[in-house]
Amino acid sequence: MITVSDVGLQYGGTVLFQHVDLQFTKGNCYGIIGANGAGKSTFLKILSGELDSTNGEVSVLPNVRMSILKQDQYLYDAYTVLDTVIMGHKRLYDVGQEKDALYAKAEMTDEDGLRACELEEEYAELGGWEAESDASRILQGLGVPVSVHYDLTGSLDGRQKVKVLLAQALFGNPDILLLDEPTNNLDINAINWLEDFLLDFEGAVICVSHDRHFLNTICTHIVDIDYGKIKMYVGNYDFWYESSQLMQNLIKNQNKRNEEKIRELQEFVARFSANKSKSKQATARRKLLDKLTVEEMPASSRRYPYVGFTPDREVGKDILFVTDVSKSIDGVKILDKVSFIVQHGDKIAFVGDNELAQTTRFRLLAGELEPDEGTIKWGQTTSRSYFPKDNTPYFSGNEDTLIDWLRQYSEDKHESYLRAFLGRMLFSGEDVYKPVKVLSGGEKVRCMLSKMMMSGANVLMLDQPTNHLDLESIAALNNGLINVNCNILLATHDHQMLQSVCNRVFDFTPDGKLIDRPVTYDEYLEKVSAGEV
Repeated sequence: MITVSDVGLQYGGTVLFQHVDLQFTKGNCYGIIGANGAGKSTFLKILSGELDSTNGEVSVLPNVRMSILKQDQYLYDAYTVLDTVIMGHKRLYDVGQEKDALYAKAEMTDEDGLRACELEEEYAELGGWEAESDASRILQGLGVPVSVHYDLTGSLDGRQKVKVLLAQALFGNPDILLLDEPTNNLDINAINWLEDFLLDFEGAVICVSHDRHFLNTICTHIVDIDYGKIKMYVGNYDFWYESSQLMQNLIKNQNKRNEEKIRELQEFVARFSANKSKSKQATARRKLLDKLTVEEMPASSRRYPYVGFTPDREVGKDILFVTDVSKSIDGVKILDKVSFIVQHGDKIAFVGDNELAQTTRFRLLAGELEPDEGTIKWGQTTSRSYFPKDNTPYFSGNEDTLIDWLRQYSEDKHESYLRAFLGRMLFSGEDVYKPVKVLSGGEKVRCMLSKMMMSGANVLMLDQPTNHLDLESIAALNNGLINVNCNILLATHDHQMLQSVCNRVFDFTPDGKLIDRPVTYDEYLEKVSAGEV
């Protein structure tokens, strides 16, 4: 459906990628991956025609309709929610508008009547009479209630607008779907619905995402942007990751063997080149040495930080006792007489659709808020470290350099120690002297994780830590949480992280009640699907 021929893109003197030859065909789902700044979103724009490549061409089959997930949340504020979704099929929407304008005339001419008949026929062929019901079905699947479908899109909050724009992209059975981070700001139920929709989708899907579980579920192919090239591999993300790691290891092992052989040959040449009886052998080995070179590892744009938590002391038997806690925010009940006990070894997933409520619960446990009723009591052996969803207060207006910012949380104040620590978190060279107020979202998250690692805490509380992180940093954090021996309270949209880390699920209902299950996240979802929760 889309053919990419010798495409390259260059900004100034920087080559993002070159000599790209790919084909995207019907019935497949392609996940585009690469480090931050590799050009994933840019490549999508080239495929959509929004951006011209420096060289090469992108050709799309004739009579193919392409649908693109819009990023401007304010573009459709003046239109109703249903109209915004239907506008995803521009021709259908335009035909409907022209048809309605003709019927709204006080008097219709013969020409108007003929035109109306033509429009009615095309409207029916395009599925116009089912348009509102189809749009409503998609909206409901994504969690946008029927009660707001005739409201102006501008009246919705940001999270609902994202769902409306996604519904717009999915509407009307397009031939090609281009989706840039479609799971951002979606709750688990909406993500599950989207996965099912895309699995049943008959066209071609091309998607950029940092959600590993999402990529594993929907993708038939992975498109990897790295080394200044774009290559396509069959399989989902895990298959690509395991294959790429295996290949890297094979190359490293081959290099090691080559290096050992080179050293052996060099020693032989040095030892015997002056020996006349061995001169012929030395000459032969020198020729072999000239041909044998260590294969240079490609300079990958991917960088994996090191995330490792080491508690200063093991936590005791008593961890956390929450008794009859209630809390309301702006008149809305967030917690209603909630009681629970956290036990040694518990790694708890906090789930639920209301992220404000989630954050409020974390702030209560961190001591930043006081409950309206009830008590929260931590065990004497516990030491806590909290990753807030909003880290703005730690950086906004702060004139400190990165190394000075981190120094305040470190017992070892020496620059050499701080530099080594920051290096593991991908800050090197002059980066350590950047003012923290200018750091990117992902860099700030890595700073906050550094602060947590330095704390030596034996209870970790993390509220949406994967926001702003790339796939490599998410994988590093995931591994760090799997390997640490301490208690964890975790809220995240990353399905794979919840499943691989947590052994207990707290699901807070809209009325502030708690559903507590000592199961993995996938086991909990199975219980929900079976109606057991």
